[in-house]
Amino acid sequence: MKNEVLNTISKRRSHRKYKKTKLNEEQLQLIMNAAMESPSALNRQPWHFSVVQNEELLDRVHNAAKKVALTKEDRSPRYNDDNFQIFYYAPAVIFISTDDSRYAEIDAGIAAQTIALAAESLGLGSVILGLPREAFEGEEKEDLEKILSFPEGYQFTIAVAIGVPDDTKAPHPQKEGKITYM
Repeated sequence: MKNEVLNTISKRRSHRKYKKTKLNEEQLQLIMNAAMESPSALNRQPWHFSVVQNEELLDRVHNAAKKVALTKEDRSPRYNDDNFQIFYYAPAVIFISTDDSRYAEIDAGIAAQTIALAAESLGLGSVILGLPREAFEGEEKEDLEKILSFPEGYQFTIAVAIGVPDDTKAPHPQKEGKITYM
């Protein structure tokens, strides 16, 4: 395929193992420029991006999420693995918080995909994450929102872990019957 965008979409995978290599300032700036160019309903841009490369802070969010998750029967089975960390030890995580406007969650999802594709285009890997949500359901919610600089009235919506992938992954199988042409 000769189309750069379609190639990037086709190559992108959800990586769950990363090298410890930190992202450089240029990589982060390019990714965040792409994030800010994401479309949003009525161009409201109902998001705030908190870019974290601090391992201790990421561990704190992980521990807060795990504490809440372990109280739930329907928790991810990944929590049963003592080596599991919700960010897969990625060196950078972008937390997307949003206001409570009608399409904010959809707009955040669009921004998350834009971030993931931008990272892929730079030779980086990513995984889009909902599991950190549980960190913002527990007793550390307000502290974490403050530390992550969520604007007042904004709440965690989705996160994207980014780094140099240290795994390989085949394309996921595509299920039949998911497209109807009219």
